[in-house]
Formats: sequence, C-alpha cells, structure tokens
Amino acid sequence: MQKQKDLSLQEWLPFERILNDGIIKIKDNSYIKIMNVIPINYSLKSDLEKEGILNSYKTFLKTCNFDVQILIQSNKEDLSNHILKIKESVKKENNLNLYKISEKYIKFITKLNNEKKSSSKNFFIITKYEQNVNTREEIAIAELNERYFKIKECLSRCGNLINEVNEKEDVKRILFTFFNTRKNFLS
Repeated sequence: MQKQKDLSLQEWLPFERILNDGIIKIKDNSYIKIMNVIPINYSLKSDLEKEGILNSYKTFLKTCNFDVQILIQSNKEDLSNHILKIKESVKKENNLNLYKISEKYIKFITKLNNEKKSSSKNFFIITKYEQNVNTREEIAIAELNERYFKIKECLSRCGNLINEVNEKEDVKRILFTFFNTRKNFLS
C-alpha cells in the first residue's frame, strides 16, 4: 500500500495566482472575481420601497446568466480596542467619578456583547469564469469585469453598494478571512 504524500498549504489550496486586477486564477484554469457588497437595511424600508427592492432583485437574478455565489461572513465583535481607548481617556482625566462610570460602561458593553453575541457581517459575491483550453486570459478577465459591472448595476438598483476587490493585498486579506475564521483582518 502506497503512503499518501502530505500536501503543503500552497499545493492544497486551489489558487494558482492573483492577477493585478484582483482576479484569482484557479489551478483548473478557471478564474474568479470577488465583489464586496454593502447592503441596505431592508427592514427599515417602507412596504412600497420593499416591493421595489424585491422587483430589482428579481431582475438581478434574471439578468445574471452566469453562476454567482453569495457569501456572508459573520465575525464576532472585538471590543478590546474600544475598551482600551476608554481606559486611556479616563487615565488622562484623573477623575474618580468618571472612572466609576467608565467601569460600569465597560461591564455593560462586555455583558451586552456576550449575551447578544454581537457580530459584524461582510457580504461578498463571487463569480467564476470557466476557461476552456483555447481561451486567452484576457478574455476571461474581460468577461469577469463585464459580470462585475452587470452585478453592480443590478444590485445598485436595490440600493446596495458594490465594491470591486481589485488590489492583491485586499484579495489576500479576504481569502485569509475565508480560511481563518478565528481572526478577521477586514475591520
């Protein structure tokens, strides 16, 4: 029986390289593009606005004749920086009453954060272009950029903001957060 070779992380992950415009080439010769979505607060809208948003979203789904993946990434809120700033501000004031109030406030927000399990959410849309053997890389890139503009146009009608992730460092940071759920560097 042959022993299976242990793969390095680079060999295990399907990514071949990140191109200059943020598009990721996958080892199977396909390409993906990641878009960041800043959503609207649907629950705050009137019934008429909600109906318009739903109709715009239906149009988005009908217009996209390609696969999209919607990813919602939830991250527990880290209050440590906020608490540290409060403590530093109180030290500068040297006021006993302010110290007592700030300690109560810190206990309150910590308890609230633990009970409510507050979190921040990041929303992404990912689209993939499957390249055949004869397709040039420029065609794949052009197709993914066209899809980005189509998605941006359709979802903007719903009130959402769509940001293109086109810097290599931003792509790396997002990929890191996809694979490492304990630490989020987006905030």
